[in-house]
Amino acid sequence: MALETEPWDPAVRLSAPEAQAAYLEAAFEDGDPDLIVAAIGDVARARGMSSVAGSASVSREALYKAFRPGGNPTLATLASVMKALGYRLSVSPVPAAGGDSRPPAG
Repeated sequence: MALETEPWDPAVRLSAPEAQAAYLEAAFEDGDPDLIVAAIGDVARARGMSSVAGSASVSREALYKAFRPGGNPTLATLASVMKALGYRLSVSPVPAAGGDSRPPAG
């Protein structure tokens, strides 16, 4: 007898804002651009693509295209969607070996 499986959709499990924030934080901590794009898309789908698209001033189709697997959103799209989701992008130094978190001198 074959094992029956169903596709897993993370958006179904992301109804709570706390879960969405933790999910995005984990994706950004990992640092993989494809994972980050997928996580933002999952949270947008959990919130409702039409609603997020309207708040981000992009079409729903453009949102699906940008955040699908293999999608490559522009920085403008990424920033507007993150803002529509209630987050902002920020920069912080990466700690160097030995705990020094200052950016390298240039």
